Amino acid sequence: MRGEKASAAGEALLRRLRRLVARAATVKETDHKQLLALLDDIEMTRRGLLKECAGIESEMRQATVRTTAIGAYLRNSQAHRGKRHS
Repeated sequence: MRGEKASAAGEALLRRLRRLVARAATVKETDHKQLLALLDDIEMTRRGLLKECAGIESEMRQATVRTTAIGAYLRNSQAHRGKRHS
């Protein structure tokens, strides 16, 4: 599982996004080069966050499948409890 590494990566991306937002507040409208660089940095960070979100979504789907399988196993074991097998 992804665990702590993924959490740290996601937190780093969120910190980076906060810094970029703060930097965006200081950039002047006439500084086109800085604005383009800022847009590029924001887009790269956004893609990283989307990748992290997809990974978390995948983990949640996998956990749901496991939970369903465990529930089915428990129901099956309870249904057979007390019955004799041939």
